[in-house]
Formats: sequence, structure tokens, C-alpha cells
Amino acid sequence: MSRDLTSRAAPLRMRPRVLVPADPRLPREAPPGTGAVVVGGGIAGVSAAVVLAERGVDVTLLEAAPTLGGRLGAWPHTLPDGTEQVVEHGFHAFFRHYYTWRAILRRADPQLGFLKPVGGYPVISRDWPPEDLTGLPGAPPLNLLALFARSPSLGLRDVLGSDQALAAQLLAYDRDATTAAFDAMPAADFLAALGMSDRAQAMLFEAFARSFFAQPGALSAGELVAMFHYYFLGNPEGIGFDCPDTDYLTCIWAPFAAYLEKHGAQVRTSTRALSIAPDGHGWRVEPDDGPSLVTRHLVLATDPGALRDLVALSPEVEAVAPRLARRSAAVHVAPPFAVTRLWLDRDVAAERATFNAVSREPTLDSVTVYSRLERPSAEWAARTGGSVVELHSYACTAAGVDEATARMRVELAALWPETAGAQVVHLQQRMEATAPTFPPGSAGTRPTVTGDARGIRIAGDHVDTPFLTGLMERASATGVLAANDVLAEVGAGPEPIMGIPQRGLLAGLLPSRRRS
Repeated sequence: MSRDLTSRAAPLRMRPRVLVPADPRLPREAPPGTGAVVVGGGIAGVSAAVVLAERGVDVTLLEAAPTLGGRLGAWPHTLPDGTEQVVEHGFHAFFRHYYTWRAILRRADPQLGFLKPVGGYPVISRDWPPEDLTGLPGAPPLNLLALFARSPSLGLRDVLGSDQALAAQLLAYDRDATTAAFDAMPAADFLAALGMSDRAQAMLFEAFARSFFAQPGALSAGELVAMFHYYFLGNPEGIGFDCPDTDYLTCIWAPFAAYLEKHGAQVRTSTRALSIAPDGHGWRVEPDDGPSLVTRHLVLATDPGALRDLVALSPEVEAVAPRLARRSAAVHVAPPFAVTRLWLDRDVAAERATFNAVSREPTLDSVTVYSRLERPSAEWAARTGGSVVELHSYACTAAGVDEATARMRVELAALWPETAGAQVVHLQQRMEATAPTFPPGSAGTRPTVTGDARGIRIAGDHVDTPFLTGLMERASATGVLAANDVLAEVGAGPEPIMGIPQRGLLAGLLPSRRRS
């Protein structure tokens, strides 16, 4: 592991860091006959499978859903007028500092030609004018100075009236110190203690906190500070992001399936792993569609709830991997998220942004105008004169998906009045609980990529990593780390991993403020 993990290099000289270096002294290829089973075909599982298959490992990838992708999955859908479309679990932002995930995506498209800038992405509210954070410099303190100069939500009163010592902790991210000081504190308490105006708190902090699938009161302040560093204060690329210009199935998952098969991997969708058990020097996997699979190298890359359930249905795991059994049982699953895509009979107002974070609505957390984002939706809108709009609730309190949709539509109409009279030509809605969450006091309880039993690795965005990552990048990085552990065991060199600077501008210079 690179010593750069704790680099004190000035963030003003921001550049990506080598977190896992290549080792040219070791062979690239795994020995002939090396095999691996990967359970889960989302970002984490595909990242692991891609690296292993490229290195000559005989990979079998099992995915319970009919298509690859996990929470980034996509599947065909037929509209009432016969139009074939592909729908997804919801909008995702492909941030430019997702170095690992983008490196994996380059296997499907070396130029990443399918990713396009989304433009401005404001935080909108029915109480205050929009807050657009795009175009800020990428390094502190310049990004903070630009934010104070530009933001309509931050005034001199906020700066002078805030708890400046506590606010400075946002610039002092250090994995150990930040966790020790703030992991047990709810993010809502941290935000309230900052002492900023209600407007600044709502428009700049709360919407950001909720994007991690939790209400601020149910999210660790340590995780909030870490993510603030990862996405804003420690991000060399700034906070701009790109999005695919077509559906995920076309530009990501179908190419990945073809790529894996080209490298000799077996991709088995609609195949659920029922249980796992130690088997000699390896592991036995029981799929629901055929005979057992025995492998020396097993990667579990499921969502957090599926990991918990799989280990619970595998009683022999506890005897050889008690820590894995304990941490899997205790894994935290976020409240359900709801996604509703509406095909409307008219367009939304021309000034509406493609992606909008939403502040202070009970249900609605984001609005995406898909007919301005991806080609299939744009073609449908151009032909019909309508629009395609997606509504997302990240930690939904509705009793069911119909109630979630109804509530989000009412809240959308209050924000965008032109949608109140729009007729819904078609809708597609989902509500599920498959995302992780990181509540106060949860540090040190999460699964890690490797644990107390050889041959088994865990990957996914719920998995703790030795360096700071987030969301899709965490999923991809843990997949690559799992693959690297397999390669290390068989004597092959690792896949390099890049990341952001791992410490804040003021790390080590301020006393940590331990809060309870």
C-alpha cells in the first residue's frame, strides 16, 4: 500500500494520489487454472470480475437479477404506445474523481465517449432561490472563498455567527481523528452546532447529507465530514460530474457482459446464490439453478441486505469466519428509496435544469429531466411533445410506492407549477431497500474486503476501505481490492488504484473536537 495514504502534501497542489501502486516485479497473469466465483453483478462484482478475467482467471459471475448492474441496473420496458425504452433504478452522477470506476468503464469505452457533462445542477427549494455549486475551483481554500463569494445562501452573518472552530473541522479531515471525534454524533447535531442560518443549512448541507440515503439525524457526523472532504474539499476535479447520454444497459452493462465473455468469464444472470460453506481449502457456493460451485477464491459483491441474508443462511461460515458472520449480521441497510419515472404529455419549463437536488421537501429529494439527459427519452419527447421526468426519494418514509409517487408529485407541483396540470401518459415506479447507511457509532462495525478467513472477499459500497472513497467509487474500489487480494494470493501483481488526497488542508493542525 502506498505511503501516500497519509500524505500531508498541501491540497492546494491537488492531484490524484496513487493509493495502490502497480508492482512491475510481479507477473501480470494469474497462473493457469486459477478460478474465482463472484457473487453479485453490480459495480463491485463487475469491477472484480473484469480485473480477474483480464489476468487470466476463470471467472464465474452470478447475478440474481435478469440483468447486470445492481443499483445501477437497467432493463427493457415497453410503453403503452409500443415504444421500447430502458429504465433504471434511478439517476446516478459519475463524478470526475471516480478514478477507479472510470478506469473500469474504459474497458467498455476507452474514451468514455458516452459520458457527457450534465451542466449546472442546482439545489432547489420552494422557500429560497436555487443554489448552484457548479464551476467552483477544485482546491481549498479557493473553493471555499468562491463559495462564500457566490452563494446566495451564505452571508457575512453566517461566517461571523457560525461555530468557526467546528466548521474548521470540515477542512481538517483525518480518518482516525475525524472518526474518533465525530462518529458517534448525528450529522443533524453537527449541522445544527455549526450555527449557520436555516437557509444555509438547508440549501448547502442538508440536501448533501440526504444524498447518502439517510436523514441527517440517522447519519454519522464522521461520515458527513468524510464525504464533504471527498466530494468538495479534497477533490482535485471539483464537484462537476458527467452522466451517460443513453441508457445504462446500452452503454455499460451490455458492453461489460460482452467484455467479460470475451475474456472467458461465465456471466450467469437470474442466478441467486442460496448459501456458501467452507470446502477443504476453498468455498462451496450453492446456486439456485444448478450444481454446487467449488472455488478457492470467492468474492461476495452483493448489496448489504443480501450479504446479511446469504451469511445467515450459511451456518458453517461462523465457525471459520466469525468476524464476517458478526459484521454481516450487523450491517446497516438504509431506509427504502423510491424512484418514479413519469412520461408527461407536455414539457417542463425551459429554464429547468437537467438534474436538481431538492431541499426541505418531506419526500422529494431530486428531480431529473431525462428527456434532456439521454437519447431514448429525448427521442420520445421530441416525437410526442411531452417530457420524461424522474423523481427520487432517498430515505423514503411513505408506506408504499404508490403513496411515495403521489407525495412526490404534489411536492414537484409546488416547485414546478407547470407540472400540476400535466397528464401522466405512463409511469414506472420502484421502492426498495438495498443501499447501505452509516449511522452514528457504526465505524469499525462494517465488513472489510478481507477478514478472518482466507479465500473469501467482500466488496460493495457498504464495505470499509483502507482509504477514503464514496458511493459508486467505493463499490468499484472494493471490487478491485478484492481482485487484488486474489492476485496476491496466486503471486500476480495488483491493479493500481488512484484516489484523492486523503487528508484535509488543516489536518493535524487543529485540536479535534470530540462530541457526544
